Parts: sequence; structure tokens; C-alpha cells
Amino acid sequence: MPFSNEPQYLHGDVSKSASSTAVLYCNLGTPDEPTAPALRRYLAEFLSDQRVVEIPRLLWLAILHGIILRIRPKKSAAKYASIWMPEGSPLKVWTERQASLVNSELSRLGHQVQASYAMRYGNPSIASQLELLKEQGVTRILIMPAYPQYSATTTASVFDAVYTWAAKVRRLPEFRFVNHYHDDPGYIGALAASIQAYWQAHGQAEKLVMSFHGVPERTLQLGDPYHCECYKTARLVAEKLGLSKDQYQLTFQSRFGKAKWLEPYTEPTLVKLAGQGVKTVDVVCPGFTGDCLETLEEISIEAREAFLHAGGEKFSYIPCLNDSPQWVEALAAISARHLAGWPTHSQADPLALNASRKAALALGAKQ
Repeated sequence: MPFSNEPQYLHGDVSKSASSTAVLYCNLGTPDEPTAPALRRYLAEFLSDQRVVEIPRLLWLAILHGIILRIRPKKSAAKYASIWMPEGSPLKVWTERQASLVNSELSRLGHQVQASYAMRYGNPSIASQLELLKEQGVTRILIMPAYPQYSATTTASVFDAVYTWAAKVRRLPEFRFVNHYHDDPGYIGALAASIQAYWQAHGQAEKLVMSFHGVPERTLQLGDPYHCECYKTARLVAEKLGLSKDQYQLTFQSRFGKAKWLEPYTEPTLVKLAGQGVKTVDVVCPGFTGDCLETLEEISIEAREAFLHAGGEKFSYIPCLNDSPQWVEALAAISARHLAGWPTHSQADPLALNASRKAALALGAKQ
């Protein structure tokens, strides 16, 4: 046998293996079905995350397993059942659809990239999707959280899940992470367009309430930028819509426990507005990119009832971005910017790179 200077690779020729790139779109998660057992599994995973509940672990686990997981699953299951879609949980339905549409949009822009989705809690898990991508030969992965505003309780927790998986893997793919896009022109433009479209079809209320998911106030004091990023999103959307400061109100919803959370709280604010004589309100949830329990049940059902009971006459919930074409274009453009420098274009089409770059830049400038 002739002597060769070529190295003998046990697991493939690394220098010659074809590389591929993926975008993993990560959302919070959802139970597999609207039943108490499914909610118990989901809540046990969700509420065990130390990023989510930042109190002494042993004390919290005693409370979680001794009280919360004995009471809350049945109540939460009933709420999920009230908003469950024929295809499944709304959050999963919209997340899966967004990933599929972004995949198509990136392809249209000339990127040879596969976009899929994962859930931080529940199925499909981030670990299982990363393992699948690795088995498929993917060597570069962009982690795209479905959270426009950065918070350690959400965005950082997604990154934790990636790091936990990576700690057990010998041959790792390259990773990039998107921290936030709370002020991205495409995202702001998509929000404003969805609100304007709703107003054109249903009329505009006296007050627009922008409700974001709440977090404990302590997170702000510890340096979490979430509070500030929510306020910037609300301000930019209001400016895009041409609203004065007295025409809109920012609030925080989904308070859990007795600790002080970011204020003002959504439901008490709506009750207060009704008491002040405001008869009509429109409520939108900019921090949620797809409709879910927190928007369809907590806002569209519970908050509506509170406002009307307090004397309000008309409560309108404006749906999340879901699968709106403008949002899909914006999400793909954000992904494309973070993919810059990775070989995601066909070598047979040297013009594709410039074309997709121009398209992504044009979408941002247009807004």
C-alpha cells in the first residue's frame, strides 16, 4: 500500500465534511394536553428552574411539591382546556407555524438553512432538538428565543438549556445566540401594523393597554434589563402609531406569589381605568409573539371580565403577531443578520448573498 500523508479519520474527514446551518426557534413551552397529570409534569419542570424562581432551593422545592403541585395542576388544566385548539396547545401551534414560515422565508432570501423549533419546558425539548440537528449533520446553530425582551427568567434560561446539553457532548456545533430584539424596526413595525389592522376592522378604543408578562421587581434591582426593554418597546410602538402618552398604558400581567412584581399590574389597572370613566379599551400583549394561555385566557377572558364588571363597556383583545406575514419577514430578517458570515448560500449562486443581505437591510430600513 502506498504511503500517504493524509490523516486517517475515525469519524469522517473533518476538513472535507459538508457543513450545514440551522436556526432553532425556542419558546417557553406548554403541557402535552389539558389534563392535571400533564400540567403536573409541565409545572414541575417549569417551576423547578432556578432562573424562574430565585428563592432558596430547598425551601422552594418543599413548597412546590408539598403545596403547588397538589393544587395548581387541576385549576391550570381547566384554563388550558378553555383555549385548546383542535391542533393542540395554541403556543405550540403558533411556534411550530412560525418556525415553518421562517424556514420558507429564509429559503426565499437565498439561505440554505433549516429552521425548527423547541420548547424550554415540555416537548419538543431543546436538548432533543439539538441532538436531532447534530445527528442530521448540522454544524452551526443559531439559537433564536421567541422572547423579544431579554430576561434572565426566559432568555438566559434558554441558553442554560443549550449549555447543559453541550456539557455532555464531545463534538459540538458552533453556536450563536440572539439576546433580544425589543427595538428591532421589523418587530416594531409588525406590532404597529397588526394594531392598525385591528383598528381599521373594529374601530379604536379610548385607551390602548400594552400588557407584558411580569417578573419580580427584585430582578430589576439585580440588573435585569427586561423592565427597560418593555418600556422601550411600548414607546416605539406608540410612536409608530402616533399615540400621545395619555392614549396608551403599559402594564405587567401574570403575577405569581406574594412578592412585589413589576408594576403597574394589568388587571388592577383595567379596573382603575373603568373607575375613572374609561369605557373602551384595546389590550395587546407585545411580549408574546404567539397567542397562549396568558393572552387567550388571562387577558381575553379574565381581564375582560374584570374591566366590564368594574363599569367598562367594551373590551377588545388584539391578537398576538402569530403568523402575520410582516412578523415572519421581520423574524427571518433578524435571523439573517445573525447568520451573517456563516456559509448559508449555495456556491452555485454567488448573487444570492448580496440579494438576501439587501432584502434584510431593506426590511429594517423600511420600518
